[in-house]
Amino acid sequence: MEKRPVFYQDVEKCVDAVIQKVGKKIVLGLPLGLGKPNEFANAIYRRAKNDPSIELIICTALSLERPKGNSDLEKRFLEPFVERKFGGVVDLDYMSDLRAGGLPENVELREFYAKAGAYLNVTHTQQNYISSNYTHAWRDILDNDVNVIAQMVCKKELDGRTRYSMSCNPEVALDLGPAMRELEKKGKKICIIAQINQNLPFMYGDAVVEPEIYDMVIDSSAYYSRLFGAPKMSIPTPDYMIGLQASTLIKDGGTLQIGIGSLGDALCYGLQLRHENNAEYKRFINDTHIYEKFGHVIDRVGGLEAFDEGILGSTEMLVDGYLHLLKSHVVKRKTYNSVPIQRLINEGKIDEKVTPKTLEYLIEAGAVRPRLSSADFNFLSEFGIFKSGMKFKDGVIHADGQEIPADLSDSQNMERVIQHCLGDTLKNDILIHGGFFLGPEGFYQALNDMSEEERRKIFMTSVLNVNQLHGNNPYYSEELKVLQRRHGRFVNACLMVTLSGAVVSDGLENGQVISGVGGQYNFVSQAHALPDARSILMCKATRASGKNIASNIVFNYGNTTIPRHLRDIVITEYGIADLRGKTDKEVIRQLVNITDSRFQAELLQKAKDAKKIPASYQIPDQFRNNYPQRLEDEMAPYKKAGLFPPFPFGTDFTDEELVIGKVLKWLKSQMTEGFTKVSSLSKAMTIRTVPQAAMPYLERLGLDAPNSAKEKMMQKMVIYALHAQNVI
Repeated sequence: MEKRPVFYQDVEKCVDAVIQKVGKKIVLGLPLGLGKPNEFANAIYRRAKNDPSIELIICTALSLERPKGNSDLEKRFLEPFVERKFGGVVDLDYMSDLRAGGLPENVELREFYAKAGAYLNVTHTQQNYISSNYTHAWRDILDNDVNVIAQMVCKKELDGRTRYSMSCNPEVALDLGPAMRELEKKGKKICIIAQINQNLPFMYGDAVVEPEIYDMVIDSSAYYSRLFGAPKMSIPTPDYMIGLQASTLIKDGGTLQIGIGSLGDALCYGLQLRHENNAEYKRFINDTHIYEKFGHVIDRVGGLEAFDEGILGSTEMLVDGYLHLLKSHVVKRKTYNSVPIQRLINEGKIDEKVTPKTLEYLIEAGAVRPRLSSADFNFLSEFGIFKSGMKFKDGVIHADGQEIPADLSDSQNMERVIQHCLGDTLKNDILIHGGFFLGPEGFYQALNDMSEEERRKIFMTSVLNVNQLHGNNPYYSEELKVLQRRHGRFVNACLMVTLSGAVVSDGLENGQVISGVGGQYNFVSQAHALPDARSILMCKATRASGKNIASNIVFNYGNTTIPRHLRDIVITEYGIADLRGKTDKEVIRQLVNITDSRFQAELLQKAKDAKKIPASYQIPDQFRNNYPQRLEDEMAPYKKAGLFPPFPFGTDFTDEELVIGKVLKWLKSQMTEGFTKVSSLSKAMTIRTVPQAAMPYLERLGLDAPNSAKEKMMQKMVIYALHAQNVI
């Protein structure tokens, strides 16, 4: 057997070695999101592009791209920002060619998840989409006959040895790699490749691996490129209302899963407010009548008090919001990868402080035998029941110069062990279990800035561990997961909800893919399987296309991500619908209650026509005022007092860019078909002078000295929008 790994400093030479080993049909598996080794991916893609005899199939998800503007104004706004925040990020060549419609015939891209809406009307990816639960991704990649996998990792000296961390993406590789090794034993030619990038945070848990698991390692500082940072999104009023209501359903002492985006950020903000400014939090919940309308659900599922025990993070995606929850001591419930320890903690028999009772309860529970073995000694040492620095040999514990027989059924031996061997507190506690991460650049820096002890409390692991209860390594048994994930609250976003309680999250009824199933189905299913767990799906009540507004609560729809028999809790900005175990007519009542009032009557009539609700039913008065302006009015005094800022967790945009972004968004909403169809165009064209107050914004857009008729028109439109938005 050849020695692993072989090291390369040049990606081209590594590509040569890959082709020599597996041949010219390459099925390349790449991680979701951040963990792609872009330099290697580009090299192997270029090789296939230049050599039609190579057949290259890329299996992956979420191929990241720099933001790009569609209109001239958007490009003027984005390009300086993109250069500032993405300069040094290596772009994926296959994505550039895909967008230009130029993928060669010998290359195929197969993805199971994408940024929402990124591939609408992109024929190649619509036709080559793989619909898959995240827990099935490794299996489905195998079924696509993968023979090469590659990912970005980082390295560190631990205990005198070089170790690698899969960092941002252990979630699929931990299962895919071993499965490929099994195929290799049966004669399949494979390559498993790591590309080092020391800008990655060195994460712990199952992410830490030996270099020998890789066939080839690319290690050159030339490839320590800047990481892709996903910009933060602002949180508008509807998103805040959804997140605040979701925060009332998180139980103290429970478990939390959240996803990326403004809705997840709004939930994190709500949890921080609940914990750090509880009086103001309760006042808001009462002033907005949330508790009056939905207190029966809040009392049963969650609560309004600050967090005493705190919560555990157990999440497919580690978002930066978790770091804010760590800092504010919302996420603080410690868990341990040990069934007996976790059970005793849940039962309240022990806590993190080590006492003689800790040892006694563990013996009583059968976690260790009264006559300690070497394995028992190691277990007690690993979790801090025994202090460090002791040794065990031939049934004797060597501690503090003492030699103590390890037979604890003898009371004298037990007394000596208590006196000389016990530690102070339990060790190797875990505050967050995560599968992968992606976020703003500051998030990666915050992870890098953590102490090693802090980072070890974030346990990066397989998606089979965090997303489901069964089918994983016995070390993470279903029993352990149930004990750790008590009062699980799995919070995700969706696109639409039907009046039957079915949920649409991944695609349109014409078959076009919006994003992908990802782990949403996994978490909904897990919420129904775990005791005391709930699935919480957040859905904006409406969506807009130009000036056209549509309801996201619909009677029915030709695509389903979550079937109606798994219906649970749905939240819009107008309220909470608890659908689990309810009859169809009650589900309809609750969903209509949280629908935008502009669409309630039509929806209710459809339900009546289908005989799904009594013809005499009327919407209660307290749910008839579901209008955006009401929410703005209710939140206005709190915003004036400094709460609910657009970017509570910071932004990469300058103050001027924030203003420009806002006015361009407003301007876009006024258009239907470009500049010639702006309803207020005639008013804009009457502008004759440039106000001095507009100059900083015009300079940022390169419109302070227009050189063409088109630039002059754009200048007038921007000035008009600045006036309309009360900026100048």
